[in-house]
Amino acid sequence: MHVISEKKLRQFWEKWPEAETPLRAWHRVAEHAQWQSFAEVRDVYPHADRVGRCTIFNIGGNKFRLVAVIYFNRGKLYIRHVLTHEEYDGDKWKEDS
Repeated sequence: MHVISEKKLRQFWEKWPEAETPLRAWHRVAEHAQWQSFAEVRDVYPHADRVGRCTIFNIGGNKFRLVAVIYFNRGKLYIRHVLTHEEYDGDKWKEDS
């Protein structure tokens, strides 16, 4: 998948340094993935969920959430938000997705 963009990951781990290692690991997997469907995402990330058009990844032992929109037919994954669990539960992110 072509992940757009790593900048959001960097900005998040600058604020939350403990997120850097798990976000880098997620990015490495996603960049090399050739997912064709949400079912294939779930094969790798069994706790990934769909919320509307977004795919939600649990990162760092469920401490963080990565919200992405995946276009399987184009091989592109757009990172919309990287959030703490508390920020995610606030649902404000849904307004921007």
